[in-house]
Amino acid sequence: MATLVAPSNHSPKEDADVLWKAVKGWGTDESAIIAIMGHRNAAQRQQIRQAYHDIYQEDLIKRIESELSGNFEKAMYRWILEPADRYAVLANVAIKNLNSDYHVIVEIACVLKPEELLVVRRAYHNRYKHSLEEHVAAHTSGYLRQLVVGLLSSFRYDGGEINPILAKIEADILHEAIKNKKGKLDEVIRILTTRSKTQLKATFNRYRDDYGYSLSKKLLNDASDDFLKAVHVAIRCIDDHHKYYEKVLRNVLKGVGTDEDGLTRVVVTRAEKDLKDIKELYYKRNSIHLEDAVAKEISGDYKKFLLTLLGKEH
Repeated sequence: MATLVAPSNHSPKEDADVLWKAVKGWGTDESAIIAIMGHRNAAQRQQIRQAYHDIYQEDLIKRIESELSGNFEKAMYRWILEPADRYAVLANVAIKNLNSDYHVIVEIACVLKPEELLVVRRAYHNRYKHSLEEHVAAHTSGYLRQLVVGLLSSFRYDGGEINPILAKIEADILHEAIKNKKGKLDEVIRILTTRSKTQLKATFNRYRDDYGYSLSKKLLNDASDDFLKAVHVAIRCIDDHHKYYEKVLRNVLKGVGTDEDGLTRVVVTRAEKDLKDIKELYYKRNSIHLEDAVAKEISGDYKKFLLTLLGKEH
């Protein structure tokens, strides 16, 4: 379930007026911006952008970029974008830092539904005048390139059918390939980039039943290179993306310093989808509410905005 609760009777023109008053003249009324944008869904935000442009003849996003700063500006900018455009931006930022951020590309490719991923790839074309796959391929090599480009290019079957015999066969293939770390890595890529998520979950479950531990746990213990780390992220995202995102949040909040980019990415991409479910998992795992953990680590308008998206007013 989503944490965002948007009003059904908002007026794009009235919202645009409030935002214009918040950014005109000296100083900026950040609280007014949060009060509007932090309570509007994706469709409403685009209506506000259009109304603002029609009335004031300027791009709301560019105006807000010029008025805000730091992590607050980055979070608000990504929030206002249409979801597909937002993912395109997140992917491009990750590509520029692919040595450490390839997991973001894998996350996008494996969490989104096939139709959603297709729209993101189209948005990337429009924004950057190159394909997402082309840019990823230019910054990777070897098995990692094959895996990530394959995940991005995949248009998986999205149905619920399962072939138990195939699940057994491919669980064994995955076991042997990861155990030996050579020889059948192309088979790992084939399985992860072509099978439906439902079939893959059946394969992961069969692996757990046959070998006594999860495939992701095996990879966590043995992942010694970027390729196996990327395989681990792909499996976590496909198997249970709620658990994956909970772990991302745990890592960004419990490390030395806070990974604001990771925190922003999870909150802004999941607030309209399933952030409430992720919050519940976080509490079960950490015995602290996500809002309280976030409030301890960040401050200012950035804190106010993320807490709003998390469903906690201040």
